[in-house]
Amino acid sequence: MQAGRDERPMRVKSAAGNRSTGHSTDALAARVERCGPVVLPALLLCDFGHLAAEVARLEEAGAAAIHLDIMDGVFVPQLTYGQVVVEAVRRAAKVPIEVHLMVAEPDRWLADYATIGADILTVHVEALPDAAKTLDAIRHLGPRAHLAISPKTPVERAIALLDHCDGVLVMSVEPGFGGQAFDPAALAKLTALAGARADSHPHVRLCVDGGISTTTIGPVAAAGAEYIVAGSAVIKSPDYALAIHDLEQIAGAAARAADHPPRSLSLDG
Repeated sequence: MQAGRDERPMRVKSAAGNRSTGHSTDALAARVERCGPVVLPALLLCDFGHLAAEVARLEEAGAAAIHLDIMDGVFVPQLTYGQVVVEAVRRAAKVPIEVHLMVAEPDRWLADYATIGADILTVHVEALPDAAKTLDAIRHLGPRAHLAISPKTPVERAIALLDHCDGVLVMSVEPGFGGQAFDPAALAKLTALAGARADSHPHVRLCVDGGISTTTIGPVAAAGAEYIVAGSAVIKSPDYALAIHDLEQIAGAAARAADHPPRSLSLDG
């Protein structure tokens, strides 16, 4: 474990009992350390009429974690779901869940999502008046604190906040808009973040979200991405297990070829 990482606060407790509401990200980090980049399926396109079955199907297919997109119709044009759905996924899921808050005033909701079991809380720097304060608050609540940057946001804004982050999510499409092509500008951002992390922030996980396919996953993994969010590439596939396997195989090969082998074991992020 990285020096100082054992000083993180305990995860918040559910009002319903003493059980920790979330799942440790240690297994997720350990899988990255052993095998290289992992795919986090995004539930946005799943069959919400059979939500628990979809979660079980993804877990049986080998999903290391699940990604949930919270959109409020204000910060982004679309309106998706909120705490009720996240809580239902938490009850059904055995793997960690990442809650990606694409919302205005995310500080208002941090404690609620931490309490219902988010293992990773991802917030957009563009929505934060004091990003360092928000990220520190997430850590105090228990989840890992990840910072998202949109395509038009300079990567330097994230690099300046690495002391406060457990991960950085590079958006490779504009948040809240469907049907967009992958923006290759994300590759330069990931490369810059990988360089900054290597210097003094080895615990920070590099993540990417948007336009991921068998064509784009190799380049993002080669640029340093470890947690790779995939929506339609998994959910629209008739075989979730095959889709996840193929994507992770491509990502792993690309990371190794680019000299991003699995790092020495450090259970963080």
